[in-house]
Amino acid sequence: MDQEQSVENVENKQSPVKNEAWEWIKALLIAAALVFLIRWLIFAPFIVEGPSMEPNFYTSERLIVNKIIYSLRKPERGEVIVFHATKEKDYIKRVIALPGETIKVDGDKVYVNGTQLDETYLKQALDKAAKEGHPYNMRNFAEKTVPEGTIFVMGDNRSNSADSRDIGFIKYEQVVGRADLIFWPFGKMGLVHFK
Repeated sequence: MDQEQSVENVENKQSPVKNEAWEWIKALLIAAALVFLIRWLIFAPFIVEGPSMEPNFYTSERLIVNKIIYSLRKPERGEVIVFHATKEKDYIKRVIALPGETIKVDGDKVYVNGTQLDETYLKQALDKAAKEGHPYNMRNFAEKTVPEGTIFVMGDNRSNSADSRDIGFIKYEQVVGRADLIFWPFGKMGLVHFK
């Protein structure tokens, strides 16, 4: 009788431990599934490489890219996007012109449909170059119309960027998402400004 009682007591003592362990395992599995869904379907980290987006983004800065926004709507002018430039390489650039619009780059002036863009995100760089007595951008682009289903993108470092002036118009299918947040370095942490 005493043996039966002690076996029953051991089982009762192990049961809460087993239950708690199972609850922890379930919680960890759910957390892992959420991380997977968020990481692969909604947001993705991106590391800036190269000088093409200076002075707004620098090499080794880490960004959060919103991968779902463009399934809800199309990219808009001024937004900073990440896209597949090649099978192995993703680029980060700024949307300048949209489908059906004409685009022309003449020195530091960018024209969309014949109207000069007010690029506030480049104001300090343009002013600095003007003070130093030279143009900020030394690469022009003859006027062309952006084909349907594509966008025209440029790096903020206009003279040192491989962008639509070189690689052509970017198809919507190439776009990974919009850069929404800088999370490294901590001193620069914050939302990405588009205009």
